[in-house]
Amino acid sequence: MPQERMLIDPHHRFKNLDVIAVIFTLVLVLSNFASSAKIVDWGVSIGKLPLAFDAGTLFFPVAYIFNDVLTEVYGYSKSRRVIWLGFGSLVFTFLMFLLIQKLPGEAYWLQTVGQDAFDKILYGISFGGLVLASISAYLVGSFSNAILMAVMKHWTQGKHLWVRTISSTIIGEFLDSLVFILVATLTKVFPWELFWTLVITNYIFKVLVEVVMTPITYRVIGLLKKSEGMDGYSDLKDLNPLKL
Repeated sequence: MPQERMLIDPHHRFKNLDVIAVIFTLVLVLSNFASSAKIVDWGVSIGKLPLAFDAGTLFFPVAYIFNDVLTEVYGYSKSRRVIWLGFGSLVFTFLMFLLIQKLPGEAYWLQTVGQDAFDKILYGISFGGLVLASISAYLVGSFSNAILMAVMKHWTQGKHLWVRTISSTIIGEFLDSLVFILVATLTKVFPWELFWTLVITNYIFKVLVEVVMTPITYRVIGLLKKSEGMDGYSDLKDLNPLKL
């Protein structure tokens, strides 16, 4: 097999993989805090459809950019491992805030802040509906994005990176936005009146962020490939998302 099409060695020791994994996981967890905390409305509409969105939309596209970086530089198997690491981090966060929500509040805190204030802002991150929506959308969207990136790198013979990043985002972010808002709405986290507003706005915003960030994505990927000393390809026989 020519050098430029060499499969990534799963046992290769990478210099920067741990840093990328930490950033990816941090952005993922922060986006879920933001989603439960606030819905943003900049007063812009498409016809009669207001473009309001949950605040997590500001963070979450960055996670997809790092998903692209992980798959392009380190291969699908490493990306898959980090996706499951992010999943574990989300579950741990949800369980910890469920515990915090159930613990009795101190008297002065109850008077000055109150359980109601906590529930209104952070109850979503410990409530079953948002938890189910976040986990379901995250797994569907992240694996769709990573698999498409891996497959398209072979199809394009490593050329036209922007085609791979944007195409995978168009599919992955659509599935993520649709599943997240649908499950969250079905479980009454969001009202049905905001369903299409949130789906369309989330999707448009996430794809636009990917497009705008493409030059930076190119730069980061180029620097990482140079630092790691390789530009390998994922093994397309190993695309099972359930394999660790």
